[in-house]
Amino acid sequence: MIKRFSISLDEKLLSQFDEFISHRQYVNRSEAIRDMIRKSFIRAEWKNASKEVMGVISLVYDHHQPQLQERVTELQHKYHHQIISTTHIHMDHDNCLEVIIIRGKSPDVQQLSEKLNAIRGVKDTHLAMSSTGKALH
Repeated sequence: MIKRFSISLDEKLLSQFDEFISHRQYVNRSEAIRDMIRKSFIRAEWKNASKEVMGVISLVYDHHQPQLQERVTELQHKYHHQIISTTHIHMDHDNCLEVIIIRGKSPDVQQLSEKLNAIRGVKDTHLAMSSTGKALH
């Protein structure tokens, strides 16, 4: 069931919001506000260390770095109970992209991301934080 409510905003803030939703190609203000609310709930889930969350860790690394692939794989095995899937892509002659989908408590997911980032030869790591979807409607 959808409930309607009104909101009062300063004219300048509303203008900035309309610009934002236009740039993001939202159909209307309501959908943009719903997304903003959902995102704030997801951030709250990540702050709660006892909640189960989902994340996508992407890392770019030089595959010529000695033993780097072995260290990445060894670390992934330590988190095997949380890792849902991994994908390995050869970007070019020197670089690889590894994408890891993980589910677990937020401190554990963040810890894996930080440990992967600290491996010598890893050029870039990004953790995209998401939700299991259980709390989102």
